[in-house]
Amino acid sequence: MSSRVQGRERGRTAARGSVAVGLLCTLVLTGAGYVAWELRGIAANRTDGDPARGVYQQDPERADRTASAVLDGIVREDPDPPTDGKAFADGGAVNWRSGGWEPSDPLEAGPAPAEPAIGALFSPGNDGDPDHHCSGVVVHSPAGDLVATAAHCVYGGGFRTNLAFAPGYRDGIAPYGVWVPTRIDVDPRWTADQDPDHDIAFLRLRRPGYPGQRLEDVTGAETIAFGRELPAPARLVGYPNFSEQPLDCRTTARPAGPTQVRLDCADVPNGTSGGPVLTDGHTLIGVIGGRDGGGDDETSYSIHFGDGVRALYERSTHS
Repeated sequence: MSSRVQGRERGRTAARGSVAVGLLCTLVLTGAGYVAWELRGIAANRTDGDPARGVYQQDPERADRTASAVLDGIVREDPDPPTDGKAFADGGAVNWRSGGWEPSDPLEAGPAPAEPAIGALFSPGNDGDPDHHCSGVVVHSPAGDLVATAAHCVYGGGFRTNLAFAPGYRDGIAPYGVWVPTRIDVDPRWTADQDPDHDIAFLRLRRPGYPGQRLEDVTGAETIAFGRELPAPARLVGYPNFSEQPLDCRTTARPAGPTQVRLDCADVPNGTSGGPVLTDGHTLIGVIGGRDGGGDDETSYSIHFGDGVRALYERSTHS
């Protein structure tokens, strides 16, 4: 398998193709009713929203049902989660702060401890995805409720309506709760034609059953940076589709033309899309995605966080 377009994104497409073949066989074996039910299940988890602006205001009742579905046999909340973001583990930042940062040797991703501000993105339902299909990261914002991920994780043929975020997820446990969107923002150039130079999304989240609780107060947050000079030391983190813990890799973020960032590191599989690219310990300079749906077997990509991402961030935090 030569490219992650095949391994990550085409892999998902191929899986859906296999689902389609399976549905065709089911059509032959059991009739059209079951197939129609499956296809309705997929369509039921998408909505147009406002594609001209790239905005979807989530229906609260639908979001609450998604949280219930995640908590009904998929994920268990910690009964006594921490509430002070300042008390959390350093998440690898000490390597930068002590001056001892070194790239992974070899340049391969490996298992990593869960971190409070990084989590798995779930999409329960009949849409052909695993329980958690992407990754995301809490980003500092005025309202303390913002997560960054890849646009292809939340919009494709419409906005996903069955999203839930579990920060610090590990081994079936959501120690900081399950959070659902109130609003999703993507660039209209993504909704128009899935332009890989705009593969970024911001989600504003709330925790059902905990009115007034702010995500950032529970998990802490990474600081987002725009126009960071490259090359720069970087760490990418994400949750593989069929893994119950994250992986990470320390590498160098290099420019790949004016709009993309290249991150050489092997074995970064499906599900890591939307995971953070961090420099200086807790500074977000990208999310896994962009070119080739995120990369190939040896290289990951992110879009460059320039003026366009800054404008999207400001819109998502001030609208």
